[in-house]
Amino acid sequence: MGWFDSFFGSEARKAIKRKDSDAGEAGKALEELRASLYNDLRTSEGAKRQQQRYCGPVIALSFNFVVSVCIILANKLVMGRVGFNFPIFLTLVHYVTAWLLLAFFKAISVLPVAPPAKTTPYSSIFTLGAIMAFASGLANTSLKYNSVGFYQMAKIAVTPTIVLAEFMLFGKTISSQKALALVVVSVGVAIATVSDLEFNLFGAIVATAWIIPSATNKILWSTLQQQGNWTALALMWKTTPVTIFFLVPLMPWLDPPGVLSFNWDVNNTTAVMISALLGFLLQWSGALALGATSATSHVVLGQFKTCVILLGGYLILDSDPGIVSLGGAVIALTGMSVYTSLNLKQKSQEKQLPKESTDDSTQLDVKITSTVAV
Repeated sequence: MGWFDSFFGSEARKAIKRKDSDAGEAGKALEELRASLYNDLRTSEGAKRQQQRYCGPVIALSFNFVVSVCIILANKLVMGRVGFNFPIFLTLVHYVTAWLLLAFFKAISVLPVAPPAKTTPYSSIFTLGAIMAFASGLANTSLKYNSVGFYQMAKIAVTPTIVLAEFMLFGKTISSQKALALVVVSVGVAIATVSDLEFNLFGAIVATAWIIPSATNKILWSTLQQQGNWTALALMWKTTPVTIFFLVPLMPWLDPPGVLSFNWDVNNTTAVMISALLGFLLQWSGALALGATSATSHVVLGQFKTCVILLGGYLILDSDPGIVSLGGAVIALTGMSVYTSLNLKQKSQEKQLPKESTDDSTQLDVKITSTVAV
């Protein structure tokens, strides 16, 4: 090493050692991070903490928005160009694919642990799984038999249903400002989609029957994640088998015959499987959004998606939905902006309340201690 020292000097050797030490420390820190994440997934509390840390409201809602737009395009391809007119069976394929992916996650030990069984009765899991089957199956059936306008009108009815159900079940109320913002959103979406409003008796019955399961599904998902230590993936793992169980008997009632005689060539099968993978991402992103926000906010996000697609088609694809529809979309987006602003303001106030109450309790303890000392 003498020639090395004479040529480069002792300072160069120290620099190399320092770099090796830094690299070793970085590798050690990375390994500790991996171990920490793995250990957190072993407990329901740690898994929920990681979900809240890495997937806040903005990320969850953005993820759900992007996937929702993608699956609309995929389902249009499957039910339109491919001609796969079996909405319940398509929903079944979505959930079977999701269950297989979750089973793979469990096999490689990356599926978050569920909370202890005693904290959440199995009846709640079973009920949620059954309601998911009806909500998802009836939604796809409604999309098949109704125009986009009528489908959106049915979605508008979900918002007051959620507000009423949360008040009746949990005594939860919203401010008059939020209520007014939701009314503006609903009116705007109604105006934006009225030009595509076509009535079909069977489609109307399906859409009406879908409203209550859809609202209940969102409320239960949001409640279980926010009040318990459930993560989105853990809850999906528990409820998906129940959903599959209830989707199977729905097929003869709502699907036309002939699914086995469908042309299952490579192109058609690939299109269905792409829809199925997006269906898993949609379910996961929707669960994340419900866990990070609320059932009402998730519905408002769906209406936001409709308005953005309408305006995007006008601005980018040169489509002409008409001045009335564009005006309705702008009205709806304005209401959504106000509602989102009120939500952010409320969350900011809620974060400050614990600190203020802690300070007050500390001052109270000081006063009590001073009184006792006197």
